[in-house]
Amino acid sequence: MACAHITRCPYCIEGHIKKAKQAGATDAEIAEVVFVAVAMNAGASFAHSCIFMEALTQK
Repeated sequence: MACAHITRCPYCIEGHIKKAKQAGATDAEIAEVVFVAVAMNAGASFAHSCIFMEALTQK
């Protein structure tokens, strides 16, 4: 579900949430996925910041 959230695919998000509910996931567990997605996406931004800073310092 987190990957679907990061890629912003509404169909994948809906489908995975329905399957998670069918598998017995609670609303709280499903909602936590948003925080996982934020952490995953922030990690990518942080990792790419090294490239950004290197490019910024070059003349």
